[in-house]
Amino acid sequence: MPIDFRLYLISNRAQTAGRPLVAALQAAAQAGVRAVQLREKELAPRQMYNLAEEVRGVLDPLGARLLLNDRADIAAAVGAAGVHLPGAGLTPATARRALPPGALVAASTHTLVEARFAEASGADFLTFGPVFFTPSKAAYGDPPGLDALAAVCAAVRIPVFALGGVTPDRVAACRDAGAHGVAVIRAILAAPSIPDAVAAFADALGGC
Repeated sequence: MPIDFRLYLISNRAQTAGRPLVAALQAAAQAGVRAVQLREKELAPRQMYNLAEEVRGVLDPLGARLLLNDRADIAAAVGAAGVHLPGAGLTPATARRALPPGALVAASTHTLVEARFAEASGADFLTFGPVFFTPSKAAYGDPPGLDALAAVCAAVRIPVFALGGVTPDRVAACRDAGAHGVAVIRAILAAPSIPDAVAAFADALGGC
């Protein structure tokens, strides 16, 4: 399955500015987002399954792909497009055993070593970050930055999505560093207007 999207939306139901999560994701897809990672890590398996079913129900008619964070089994059960693996999760090669042929396998990476390992293990694409400061990662110290992003992009042959503190006006710097696209949460889900936020990223990226 080709990585033909450049804007990768990651869910967080605590960062929707009071909107219901499913409605926020639907609005983003209606505005042009074509790939969504459902990343509600605190949910029990049954809750995650039910939410994934609901989200897929609103994304599929809009042509947007759904990837589930970590849970390859639930991704397969709901017929999602794939799975996104955290750093401490399954390897891409192992996750594929639970998924149908052609499913997408993405991986979160924070270092060059992790990126090379994920590619060698069969990941289709990576997120790398945080590239810029973001409050959710403040406890981990200074972000790796654009130089680290550029090093990762130069070292792997699969698409890399810049993550962490990315705004439309920072897209060009990420693309100049070699990123295929950007991954965002709050910049879209918490925006005053989700359609306007998606449009701003689409303009900066040359499409979603």
